[in-house]
Amino acid sequence: MTTHLVADPDATGAAVFPARPEWLTLSTALVDEVEVIADREDLLVTIAPGAGGGAPACFYPARALIEVDGTHLGVDPATVDPANLADRARYATTWGLLTHECGHAKHTAWDVPEGTPPAVAAAAMLLEEPRMEAAQVRRRPDDRHWLRASATNLILADTDATDPARAPKMTKADAAHTAALLLARVDGGILTATETAPVATVVESILGADLLAELRGLWQEALNTADDDADTMIDLGRRWCKAIGTDPDNPDPDPGASGDPDPSDESGVPSPLTQAIGQALANVARAVAKETPPQDPAAVAAAQQAAEDAAHEANEATARTVFSGAYYNPKGYGATATAGTRKPTADERTAARVLARALSTAGVRDRVAVKSTSPVPPGRLRMRGALAADAQRAAGATVTAEPFTRTTRRVAPAPPLRLGIACDVSGSMGYLRRPVASTAWILAHAGHRATVPVTTATVIYGAHVRPITHPGTVPDLVTEFEADDGSHDIAAAAAALDGALGLSQPGAARLLVIVSDGHYDHDERAAGRKQVDRLRASGCAVLWLTTDDRDDPFDGVTVHQLTSPTATAQAIGRAATAALRAAR
Repeated sequence: MTTHLVADPDATGAAVFPARPEWLTLSTALVDEVEVIADREDLLVTIAPGAGGGAPACFYPARALIEVDGTHLGVDPATVDPANLADRARYATTWGLLTHECGHAKHTAWDVPEGTPPAVAAAAMLLEEPRMEAAQVRRRPDDRHWLRASATNLILADTDATDPARAPKMTKADAAHTAALLLARVDGGILTATETAPVATVVESILGADLLAELRGLWQEALNTADDDADTMIDLGRRWCKAIGTDPDNPDPDPGASGDPDPSDESGVPSPLTQAIGQALANVARAVAKETPPQDPAAVAAAQQAAEDAAHEANEATARTVFSGAYYNPKGYGATATAGTRKPTADERTAARVLARALSTAGVRDRVAVKSTSPVPPGRLRMRGALAADAQRAAGATVTAEPFTRTTRRVAPAPPLRLGIACDVSGSMGYLRRPVASTAWILAHAGHRATVPVTTATVIYGAHVRPITHPGTVPDLVTEFEADDGSHDIAAAAAALDGALGLSQPGAARLLVIVSDGHYDHDERAAGRKQVDRLRASGCAVLWLTTDDRDDPFDGVTVHQLTSPTATAQAIGRAATAALRAAR
């Protein structure tokens, strides 16, 4: 029997009278939490210094009582808020002890039958430890972190590794006992093979590979045993005793009878097995300290929403600065200058009309059939509904039946389109500046002519970010620009388009088009990736136009290689119509 699972029905638990009332308050608060962890409503909890029946924590099944030794809390009990998931990391060990005992309360649903030999019962309960924890993490995966946090205290208590007089010796019985507590937890998904490697090496040197494999087969069978299958657990305990040569009626034989004599008995030096246990548990403690504790989903969602709101506000501020012409990047190299305006050509006017028709067609939705019921005509009479209505009238009840059904077909409204274009104006992009200037004018006019709501905007980015077309405006002239900058402020360009068009906000078909060769320095690329990845995560499509196989667009975007600079408008138009068709 483990020290922290007390199956004796006559056991009453420790009579603990804490000096501070905060322990009683905390015990009451923990009752509300164990109901969720153990999926039981009848559990009581006592946490105070000295509780736990001599172990770090214990569970009394007959009394549905969990006791936790308050000395492991490590913080002032008056400051503990167990209902706050973020607070539990301050006392991870105690929360792990509580979780372990909740696992017993939920999954140790069997009792040792009367007449079971003591050694068999002890072996079965030994195998119950990893079996129960494995069942707990299958049901509640996040509990793994807390069970790992308390593993050091529980295993040290179960192995007596800190007591020189009772510490594990180099015997088969102690090696098997240690293997069940540490190596079985590896197969159960609590610990890792790397963390327990020192124990595995020493245990195999004592037991031999064949015996260790036989014992591993037994604990793996236990891991797959049902919570209430006492017969299988007792049978496994009996086979465990037989494998290591333990007398079923004597669970604590002479240490020298089950293996080679241990030289540490006389020297006072801990046995290699005890040292290996300490090394393994130190590995676990270091790993747990680096892990991120489970987070409160509500708190995580709130933090993500707050970060998203802050990012959107920042992008709106960037958009106001860019589209007012006041944006300036002191680190940039170049002027990011426009090169005057010109009248649109006849081909550009024709392209705008063609694209407008394509957008209007893409925005058309099929009629949707909507079925409704009514207590009165018009509609098709359903006899079942009519009989139900008659029965309700005969019974003097309020008539709720609606026997008439009819189907109407409605046209679903076309979703709006928000489209932003960002064009790189570094020195290597000069051959695309005229096609992009033309495309910006074509899109603005096509959006104005289309029957679906279309909002477009175009910016150029290099050292700075300059607007070429503004949201909601229809320019009379084509604005041209230079392409001789030495920087690439793509992050500000994407932020400005998001802030002006709402590319990260749902409710419309959204498309960001980037025209660039993607040859940026590390900082420019990292900042731009952050903005583009945020837009993609929000559902905004991103099209990256290139002209060369050596171009380096961001990962995850849709890449289209232009065969000719004059095909820029067609490529963007096809992407815009595809975005409209895909919108729901």
